[in-house]
Amino acid sequence: MKRLALCTLLALGLGGCAVEPTRLQPEVTYIAEWVGDAPVIGRHPLSLVLGDDGRAFGSAGCNHWFGSYSLEGERIRFSELGSTRKLCAEAIMRQEQRFLDTLGQVERWDISNIDQLRLWPAEGAPIRLWPAQD
Repeated sequence: MKRLALCTLLALGLGGCAVEPTRLQPEVTYIAEWVGDAPVIGRHPLSLVLGDDGRAFGSAGCNHWFGSYSLEGERIRFSELGSTRKLCAEAIMRQEQRFLDTLGQVERWDISNIDQLRLWPAEGAPIRLWPAQD
């Protein structure tokens, strides 16, 4: 009897470990915490939204950015990136340019063991983002 109970508990415990594969969520705002090896600075967050229609957009810290994206499994590519042309402090503008340059080089995505979205360029450290808290 004890053996049956132990087997049942073990089976239930292992069944609870099965997880659904993580997917990128369209129409969710993600906020960047890091761009490559540099933490995000400034009062205005860098953001990313992936539209259902293949469009991507958000804030680059000073300006609004926009473009297209294609998604196939863990591969993601951004193209036709553009932005508005407002001028901000020099450090914010450098960060914005680094963000847009890195976004244009992204080849794949994954979710870290702390549930952070990572967008990986061909070389270097990823852009790391969290879903925005409402």
